[in-house]
Amino acid sequence: MQAPDTPLWQPRASRIAASHLAAFGKLAALADNSDYPDYASLWQASVTQPGRFWNHVWDYCGVVGDKGGVALQPGSTMRESRFFPEATLNYAENMLVRRDDTLAVVFWGEDQVKRELSWWELNDLVSRLQQAMRAHGIQPGDRVAGYMPNMPETLAAMLAAASLGAVWTSCSPDFGTDGAIDRFGQTEPRLLFCPDGYFYNGKRIDITDKLQVIMAGLPTVEKLIVVPYTGDSDALAASLPRAVTLDGFVAGLVGSSVRFTRVAFNHPLFILYSSGTTGKPKCIVHGHGGTLLQHLKEHQLHADIHNGDRLFYFTTCGWMMWNWLVSGLASGATLMLFDGSPFAKGGRILWEYAQAYRCSHFGTSAKYIDGLKKIDLQPGRDYDLSCLRAVFSTGSPLVAESFDWVYQAIKADLNLASISGGTDIVSCFALGCATLPVYRGELQCRGLGMAVEIWNDAGKPVRGEKGELVCTQPFPSMPVGFWGDTSGEKYRKAYFERYPATWCHGDYAELTEHDGMVIYGRSDAVLNPGGVRIGTAEIYRQVETFDAVLESIVVGQRWLDDERVVLFVKLRDGSELDAELVARIKDKIKNGASPRHVPAKIIAVADIPKTISGKIVELAVKNVIHNEPVNNLTALANPDALQLYANLPELQF
Repeated sequence: MQAPDTPLWQPRASRIAASHLAAFGKLAALADNSDYPDYASLWQASVTQPGRFWNHVWDYCGVVGDKGGVALQPGSTMRESRFFPEATLNYAENMLVRRDDTLAVVFWGEDQVKRELSWWELNDLVSRLQQAMRAHGIQPGDRVAGYMPNMPETLAAMLAAASLGAVWTSCSPDFGTDGAIDRFGQTEPRLLFCPDGYFYNGKRIDITDKLQVIMAGLPTVEKLIVVPYTGDSDALAASLPRAVTLDGFVAGLVGSSVRFTRVAFNHPLFILYSSGTTGKPKCIVHGHGGTLLQHLKEHQLHADIHNGDRLFYFTTCGWMMWNWLVSGLASGATLMLFDGSPFAKGGRILWEYAQAYRCSHFGTSAKYIDGLKKIDLQPGRDYDLSCLRAVFSTGSPLVAESFDWVYQAIKADLNLASISGGTDIVSCFALGCATLPVYRGELQCRGLGMAVEIWNDAGKPVRGEKGELVCTQPFPSMPVGFWGDTSGEKYRKAYFERYPATWCHGDYAELTEHDGMVIYGRSDAVLNPGGVRIGTAEIYRQVETFDAVLESIVVGQRWLDDERVVLFVKLRDGSELDAELVARIKDKIKNGASPRHVPAKIIAVADIPKTISGKIVELAVKNVIHNEPVNNLTALANPDALQLYANLPELQF
């Protein structure tokens, strides 16, 4: 094991010299008439003069659009500040800057479907979809949705919608009907894209019944476009209301140059969804300019992605890492899209993919890395990873032992970048940097232009102590707003309730002596099994349909370097939590929410602790099962109920 002050990896001088960050630092120093000898000095300048920094990012990354004369228009608060208020641009125009025969997109649907698209072919598909959307009357601001796998047609549909100024929103087809309707029902899309099925672990998954329910629950959808993937899209389209195949949707249209509608910097581009902890998921709106600038900065200045690199991230279309991945087109990267189980073919499928296409940047979750440690697989031994320069990990904190394993089993000369941010900012607060050393268990740095601090309970910045992750200065990818939140009150409560002038992200973290960060998890009640954020309300909604269950409470239990979901149920008199009821509850949660929501444990209890106002207290129960103190017992109507959760034998295995 490495000593704490000894880096696991240190980039070679030649790699640093050839990096985007080195070139950017020289240009910024020249423009600012300053000296930036290291990352720390550049970061400090970027948060002290954010307008100047983001203006440099626009220029260095070659953003296509009209910048205007103002980089940052300060407001009286972070929320009221505006970046590039005079700018007009289009996100899709910046993605489709290349039109040649080189490879733009590769797709593997496990080992069942394998395809390639050149830049010409991608432009052609986007053009035809754009023409079809325009013919259907899609206008700027209209919503276009995808209930889609991570496949080329999803990317093309998003780019076509964005090119028109329409708003793209998506989730993956493993979402249950309630999960999909809870999301799309709020944002009211006019068009919905879906596949004719999908593959998971070698099996074809049929979604016909789910699509029937979803279409019945989404009256605003004027047309359902069925994309061929696993079976007979013609038959599926014929069986569904208002449906047409993809071929039928673009019939008679010939690809030509894509026409781009340039919009304001904050014009809505994406609607992403929160985890739905306290009700229906919040609909988080991100704009064209902020999304583009943040992703360009992270891809080039942090990940060091160059033209022609091969970028892979294991993600579904219901996670913000999909939005982050596809923005790699703007840096000239070839996207490596994947749909299915990352453990298909005994866990070898992703490494076969990485070898076949000479992957340079490989992104995954901490849970996947932990899973690889448990099987007899040594990617660096079994595969040619000579082109691999970086491994990204997110979704949950990457434990120190997993850092060791990556360098031992994947590659010794590698930038291992644990990254952390979220749906809220469609980007990262802390992440990697190809020019900095990697220390065991630490995220390498705070992001450029992100004035991140760790505050203690007194609201004071600290180092070497755990506290709340906050951001004290505006940044371009702050949400434009929440869809339907006309007063802005939901937005304020989400990020500015604790500190009215400062963004509070809800992460429990520490700033290290190396100026890196350690993330200890969420500081609220959001569940996080396997690095996937899960809202408790989405589980409660399914459990409440069971007559035998009077009440329930769900928490996360720290378990084997991860978190597992534990559901406690209070049953009706005469009911029993037998194997049959447990199976029915799990099946309902799987089909109504998603497989990721299914509890690892379901335990019967005699009472559910509540506040005097009748709210269940998830955090208090979580504290009890971890033998941690519970504060403010006076707020509880039935504090004795907490004793029912202490030292339960069912939670010891």
